[in-house]
Amino acid sequence: MVDNPTNTTEKITKERVQKPKWLRVKLPTGENYKQVRGLVDKYKLHTICESGHCPNMGECWGAGTATFMILGNICTRSCGFCNVATGRPLNVDWEEPEKVARSVKLMKIKHAVLTSVDRDDLADGGSIIWAETVRAIRRISPETTMETLIPDFKGELHNVDRIIEANPEIVSHNMETVRRLTRKVRIQAQFDRSLMVLKYLKEQGIRRTKSGIMLGLGETKEEVIEAMRELREADVDIITLGQYLQPTKRHLPVVEFITPEVFKELEEIGLEMGFKFVESGPLVRSSYHAEKHIA
Repeated sequence: MVDNPTNTTEKITKERVQKPKWLRVKLPTGENYKQVRGLVDKYKLHTICESGHCPNMGECWGAGTATFMILGNICTRSCGFCNVATGRPLNVDWEEPEKVARSVKLMKIKHAVLTSVDRDDLADGGSIIWAETVRAIRRISPETTMETLIPDFKGELHNVDRIIEANPEIVSHNMETVRRLTRKVRIQAQFDRSLMVLKYLKEQGIRRTKSGIMLGLGETKEEVIEAMRELREADVDIITLGQYLQPTKRHLPVVEFITPEVFKELEEIGLEMGFKFVESGPLVRSSYHAEKHIA
């Protein structure tokens, strides 16, 4: 990983790093995958697995896991790593919870991961739709377990309380990067505010909390380990560590491709720290092996 972060991004912008062989993706296969693929196509269902071109889609769908994005596809924030459109979102679709729940039922999803754009334009930050979606899935597909990958709701805890009351099996909120790079990578987010939200979730009774960090943005190994340590101090149970990949030339460049050996080392460090699960690898994304994390 980067030893001296000074001017590293500037250098890498001029001389792009080539993708290494370990980032090659296997084509999705298997009967479960084909069944889910067929239902998605037949009923024109929407998942972030497809729209986000997730490298693990075949593996996750084969395991009965899928990720759904709620509250539209326009975000009020403009993070330097994210390919979701930024601007003025459309009005809230109050029928969305039922639509998502029906999709989960049709796809026979065993474990659903819910995520969303940031909705800083709404007084409730979108938390009402969040809670209603969890409840709708509970009602329509009661056998399905859930993980909610939530925004920080600007640290307004009364909005976080709605997620807690809906009581999904896992609540996740991603740090995305290390403390030093947060202002650059996430812009409107705050490292300590995200830690506070994660700590509050556990204090209020959420059984499993989770967070994720992207590597390759110019962080040092020591900074990653320190971020992991702070997450454990907030009593976070699960962490995902994956390689950042630049969506377009308009986004932050990849400073470094982290080797599988470094990811393995960080996995071992995380387990020693006391995380219940550490998913660490070049192709790991937030929902990777999500169905295993409720065990």
